[in-house]
Amino acid sequence: MTGDAVAALDAAQVDYAGRGRVLGPVDFRLAAGEIVALVGPSGCGKSTALRLLAGLEPPTHGAVRRAAGRGETSVVFQSPTLAPWLSATANVSLPLEMAGVGARVARSRAVEALGRVGLADAVTARPAQLSGGMAMRASLARALVTSPKVLLLDEPFAALDEITRRQLADDVLALWAEQRPAIVFVTHNVEEAVYMAGRVVVMSPGPGRIAGEVAVEGPAPRPPGFRATETFRHTAERASALLHQAMGAPP
Repeated sequence: MTGDAVAALDAAQVDYAGRGRVLGPVDFRLAAGEIVALVGPSGCGKSTALRLLAGLEPPTHGAVRRAAGRGETSVVFQSPTLAPWLSATANVSLPLEMAGVGARVARSRAVEALGRVGLADAVTARPAQLSGGMAMRASLARALVTSPKVLLLDEPFAALDEITRRQLADDVLALWAEQRPAIVFVTHNVEEAVYMAGRVVVMSPGPGRIAGEVAVEGPAPRPPGFRATETFRHTAERASALLHQAMGAPP
């Protein structure tokens, strides 16, 4: 790993039998503590790139470099993927227990993590008793309980209503300010990408490549009214134009 990068893709390509190439080649660097959004059309390989960074699959060609220690990379998927037979506390403590942390300490740290995401009153609830937004908060708590260096978010808000999406976006940024993990955030929503990230990477239609990127100026976490600022609107328009250009459409 070079410089302060905590994860990287080096000319990474992914080919699937019967489908051909779905990604790449892609070169990508993730610096310590930065937030990067991946934006692109369906089927462009955003989630595939995330799986490479998570170590869930290898590239067909090229290389992946990542923080590979236990608990150093955490993933939150679009579906909360909570074990339905376990309480919120037991779900969140699982990564710690799997890493060898004693059950009592793991449960205590899980309760603390749930409190940080606003679920202090739901520590004994099972997933069926949680709303969609609450279940996603529990998934975030589980991902952050190990204090990872890298947090990978694969469209975590896609199934939620707009109000809940915005609340969770602010929650993620507040949690980021506490622990400062590097974050890769996959989304179809350009405005959501600009709100969340310091850098928006735009991908072309599959097989996905990086078409370009846009830097986002502004403080993080975002201050109230950030979406109404000229900086936000101008950056969102630039990212949208780059996406349209990548898709071969007029801006």
